[in-house]
Amino acid sequence: MMQGVRVWDAPTRLFHWSLVAGFAGMWYSGKQGGDLLQYHIWCGIGIAGLLLFRLLWGMVGSDTARFAHFVRGPGTIMRYLKGELAEHEQPGHNPLGALMVVALLGVLLFQVSTGLFSADVDSYLYDGPLAARIDSGLAEAITAWHKLSFNLLLGLVGLHVLAILTYKLVKKQNLVHAMVTGRKPLGGVAPRLRFASPALAVLMALLSAGGVYLLLTRV
Repeated sequence: MMQGVRVWDAPTRLFHWSLVAGFAGMWYSGKQGGDLLQYHIWCGIGIAGLLLFRLLWGMVGSDTARFAHFVRGPGTIMRYLKGELAEHEQPGHNPLGALMVVALLGVLLFQVSTGLFSADVDSYLYDGPLAARIDSGLAEAITAWHKLSFNLLLGLVGLHVLAILTYKLVKKQNLVHAMVTGRKPLGGVAPRLRFASPALAVLMALLSAGGVYLLLTRV
């Protein structure tokens, strides 16, 4: 019997949808160029804060947000691929979804890191916040890496969206609705999940904002 079970906490859901908005803004402003590159930089800084928060929340947050809880080894992945892993055993991200999360976070970190040191080779008006700290030739090389990695990022986002559609059409599971409400229909024994305090999430958000501020002003 399927039952609606609380799986995602509010901080994780807020991070997810803020990242979606930030990514859309980053893509649009970067694609348009010109004066919108200033917004591109702001979106990148915002995403940097979100990523730092997610890394911290992945260590101290709720069970389904912790990397140690949902990132599994080859044995569990094979069980999932064979259909031997029950939903209640992996109530949050499934093993393949976990790999996608790690890949997306990794490429986003690279994207934001290279963006900080990238040079505006067209107008030279909107260099990355830390571009002046390095040699101009290196900054231009990093800009090329920044543009190239974005294509990889778009590919991963496309795969992510395709997986969501597959779950909706094949498994009849609405993952978007689950990430909005925090609840997910699960069969079997309801998992016992620990949810972290919202106050802890606020603290992690403040630490993340402070970390990004120090990076931009003290490096």
